[in-house]
Amino acid sequence: MGEPCDLTATQARQLMATAELSAVELLESCLARADATHEAVNALVIRDDDAARATARAIDDARARGDELGPLAGLPVAIKDIQATAGLTTTYGAVPFADNVPTADDGIVARVRAADAVIIGKTNTPELSIGANTVNRLFGATGNPFDPSLTCGGSSGGSAVALSCGIAPLATGSDHGGSLRIPASYCGVAAHRSTPGTVAHDERTIGRTNYSVQGPMARTVSDVALLLSVVAGRDRAARRDPMAFPLDAGAFADLPVVDVASLRVGVSADLGGLLVSDAVRTVFADRVERLSSIVGSVEEATIDLSDALEVDWQLRSDIFATNYHRSIHRFDPDATGPDGGFNPNIRATYDEALRTTVLDIAKARRRQVELYRATDALFDTLDVLICPGVSVPPFDWHQLYPAEIDGRPVRNYMAWLGLSAALTVVGHPVTALPCGLDGQGTPFGLQLVGPSYSDRQLLGIAAAIEAGFADDPITARPVPDVDWLGTVQTPCRTEGRLVHTSAPPQQLRPGCFSEGRGGRRR
Repeated sequence: MGEPCDLTATQARQLMATAELSAVELLESCLARADATHEAVNALVIRDDDAARATARAIDDARARGDELGPLAGLPVAIKDIQATAGLTTTYGAVPFADNVPTADDGIVARVRAADAVIIGKTNTPELSIGANTVNRLFGATGNPFDPSLTCGGSSGGSAVALSCGIAPLATGSDHGGSLRIPASYCGVAAHRSTPGTVAHDERTIGRTNYSVQGPMARTVSDVALLLSVVAGRDRAARRDPMAFPLDAGAFADLPVVDVASLRVGVSADLGGLLVSDAVRTVFADRVERLSSIVGSVEEATIDLSDALEVDWQLRSDIFATNYHRSIHRFDPDATGPDGGFNPNIRATYDEALRTTVLDIAKARRRQVELYRATDALFDTLDVLICPGVSVPPFDWHQLYPAEIDGRPVRNYMAWLGLSAALTVVGHPVTALPCGLDGQGTPFGLQLVGPSYSDRQLLGIAAAIEAGFADDPITARPVPDVDWLGTVQTPCRTEGRLVHTSAPPQQLRPGCFSEGRGGRRR
């Protein structure tokens, strides 16, 4: 069997059901892997091992009694540190919340807990989850499991790394402009950004929007679907989200069987002209060629989302004003007191939002609908649209974002995220699927896009393609060398160390980051 922590959630679930593996054994294996890789990657930054062990023992005892158990019984789940978790420090990656211990779970966490999962801890995220490189002033950076000197992506970077390293078989994340998909692509794992409203977000501040989607991450598509079947549940908290719509959440755990040889696939390297590096284009062309040998047909998709980033920028202004107008005083970089001086870029983005006119936002919303309809029309003749996950390979984690792509300047922190941000604008469901390694030996990922509200079918398509990719060593899911990671030490990154509920975290020492880099990002 190898190490229990390297099992998929589906495999571990089957072994626990037949008493070949206990929840305690699985948890201890995952905790040992977390200890072994922490110095290198710094993914699981908050833990309460005693509470996790008590839950695992209780699950084993209940199983021995023959009690009815939830669908995630005994499976360790890592929780992104922007999702409030009762009794466990929840910092949002921000120093002012270093000692914040919630008394109640966010809805997504409550659903995971109610499914009898074992919450193993909280995963690192950029400050207040704003950014696509997982670095903050509280815990430092989370490194890529294939090269810890490089970024793991973000903002769900800690979750993606925890999965890749075998720290947990399941993890939660969230996605604004790519926060599930980017780290999944950079770390060789799977994720699903569902049709907005599929996973209820009980802390939503805007009534109708494609932004702020919470969702599942795992190492395989079937495991992503398993977690989605739980977090999409319609509990009482789901009623707090005005976007949540009726659905049969449990159906996600039973994906449709898709004949991969019948699939009609549309492909696009740049979604109509977005900034994409030659390195990514080269790998994508190879993957498309390999894909063409297993699916029914492949054609170049006629799609133009080249102005979606401008639409995204205007809609982002609207969202920042809505989210922060009641608390913007806390983001004054010159302020004093416990809330002063954190994430000044939120203040800067908010001020930019105030300079955006109502007409600017109105034009963006009108164009958003046009882009949605044009994208949706593709699925009259295609089963799935496929594009790269990210426009550039993983880069040095000290960088906020790449300054240029093949000599072309990146004008702001969103320009390099065009491939994921554009798909957020149109709002269709997207599954992130690992697809081997790129030219520098780091994971390469794809985005699979389907029609709105077709999440279950899209996941079935992704599972069929995943199975086809598994037969080719070039496209199979990559696995990091965890033995080597156990020898890597990066003390500057992990100055914060692990944080336990009983031991409040310590701020990173000031010398850990260069001025204007790392922890001084958004």
